[in-house]
Amino acid sequence: MILILIVLLSSLFRSQVDSANKHGMLLEMVQVLTDLDLVISKSYISSDGGWLMDVFHVTDQQGNKLTDESLIHYIQEGICANRQASREFKPIIGREVRPRHVSTEHMALEMTGVDRPGLLSEMSAVLAELGCHVTAAVAWTHSSRAACILYVEDSAKGGLIDPCRVAQVQAQLENVVEAHHYKDERRSVRLAAPVPGQTHTERRLHQLLAADGDYELCCSCCGGIGEWDDFNVLGRCHKGRKKGCDGTHVKIENCKETGYSIVTIRSRDRPKLLFDTVCTLTDLQYVVYHAAISSRGSTAFQFFHQEYYVRHKEGGILSSEGEKHRVTQCLIAATERRVSHGLRLDICTRDRTGLLSDVTRVFRESSLSITRAEIGTRGKKAIGTFYVKDTSGQNVTPQTVEIIRREIGGSITVVENKSSGTSPEGSPSRTSTSSSSTVEARSSFSLGNLLWAQLERLSSNFRPIKSG
Repeated sequence: MILILIVLLSSLFRSQVDSANKHGMLLEMVQVLTDLDLVISKSYISSDGGWLMDVFHVTDQQGNKLTDESLIHYIQEGICANRQASREFKPIIGREVRPRHVSTEHMALEMTGVDRPGLLSEMSAVLAELGCHVTAAVAWTHSSRAACILYVEDSAKGGLIDPCRVAQVQAQLENVVEAHHYKDERRSVRLAAPVPGQTHTERRLHQLLAADGDYELCCSCCGGIGEWDDFNVLGRCHKGRKKGCDGTHVKIENCKETGYSIVTIRSRDRPKLLFDTVCTLTDLQYVVYHAAISSRGSTAFQFFHQEYYVRHKEGGILSSEGEKHRVTQCLIAATERRVSHGLRLDICTRDRTGLLSDVTRVFRESSLSITRAEIGTRGKKAIGTFYVKDTSGQNVTPQTVEIIRREIGGSITVVENKSSGTSPEGSPSRTSTSSSSTVEARSSFSLGNLLWAQLERLSSNFRPIKSG
């Protein structure tokens, strides 16, 4: 049985969880919080011997404490219950719990391939011509690769597309995706019916891009941050260069005394970063036994510091340099995929068949490429967030935005991108990696001291809870 204790302190909501540990449980808990658009400012995770205790410091997007009892009760139920696919859609205090770009009632179209301007426009145009209505969609781009998941239904009668038409739809979309690919280049198009307990949409996007090999292009920069200024980068030493780098830094070292691999990540803070990291470690079949996570720095420039004590799901540490290299690259990719590049446009208009095709066509005709997108519906309204860039490298002008507004209809809001995870325009996101040799022993290391000293440091005024 899982015991949940929720305490309201100062401006923070603190959720404490005591339960039996199992692979993937940490990801499930983080997913519950991030699906509610809550901000996890710091967390302490501890498990061993078959038990698990996590502490999350959580606020809303504006930094306010959580006072809605219905919302708090939902979090308790979401973490405690054996969640089924239907749980994501449970209404609470008159709002939808699931992200707007998630659906389990409709067929899911998954695509990965080379990123190029107009790709989403061409795909959505084909769907519209074939009588398929896009009810929700999410698209990411990273390292010149693109992945998207589109949820579609029959535009004439609603519901699932006739099985006799599925092969035709998939074949037409494969033609679109293949049009600009080189021979033997990786690409995939898959149209599948909904199934109970299907993978979370954003976790599935991570899986698609990882399978597509987007992490292989992640490279290291020179230099570090503070105490990380001098270190070995995957066997190549870059001492004293480019100090103050704001890229993603990963260190992996082994502690033979305790039998853990210690994975430390430091990057610019942004929404859902903890989910992306834990998702990647889980899909790589590593179990997080202990962790300390916190957001540090000024309001304008915050870093997210993560330290994980992990083992393989089957036991054992990261033993080879090749394995450390791959894990490092995968973690870098996970932190970068959701970074927002370009101008953010929030769109709200009447939902209709072919809407996504119309919107993306206007973007294409305005010489704009989509770097990230999330689209969904609320009642009869379609709501979407698009990050767009001018294909010529110029800034998107107000005149272009006005043209888009007239063509699409409804409301379009230009949102100033304040995400701390956003790289400056014109400056590529730089990353650095470090993989140190095995640490024979840490003289001051004690598992008990680690648990309670870190807990005291990160969660002042917290007293341990006992399972009964």
